Amino acid sequence: MPRTVRYLTHTQVVVDPDRPVRDWSLSEAGLARVRALAASGALAGTRHVISSPERKALETAAPLAAALGCRVEVRKRMHENDRSATGYLPPDEFEIAAHRFFADPERSVRGWETATAAQSRIVAEVRHCLAECTSADVLFVGHGGVGTLLFCFLAGVPISRDHDQRAGGGCFFAFEAPWGMPWAGWRPMERLIA
Repeated sequence: MPRTVRYLTHTQVVVDPDRPVRDWSLSEAGLARVRALAASGALAGTRHVISSPERKALETAAPLAAALGCRVEVRKRMHENDRSATGYLPPDEFEIAAHRFFADPERSVRGWETATAAQSRIVAEVRHCLAECTSADVLFVGHGGVGTLLFCFLAGVPISRDHDQRAGGGCFFAFEAPWGMPWAGWRPMERLIA
């Protein structure tokens, strides 16, 4: 029986330069978007919700899992690309670094995990999870950077920011398990409800 796998990124966050990025919370707008998706019933049939350990991903995953009557499985290796060498960067600086991250995937940008290493990590973790989850639909909740790297791998295209999600997060793509091509590019989570 066909199974749908979705990769969903966390929604908008409260940017706090004084806290580690991994500990940022969802904003009120981000929480409202998650609540709307949870209440919609759009993810019916999903029995596995697998999340990055970062707070913003968990705050996205938990209401969705609760609405589906399942637990959140936290997987350490689903975190965003490791940017701890710099921590928070002002938006303009971050955009320059992120562009370089995707443009030169073999090279570390300012001490960040390389795009190639991050892609290998997220692909291996998703593959491992799907080998364990052999029934029902699966929802991965994570981040735009590694999500884009996963998308590029599944689509069979080179790593490129051309395939990145739109600003604001809360976007998804879907494919058929165990390892199909994405059915479409990133779409806002509201498309699941419509």
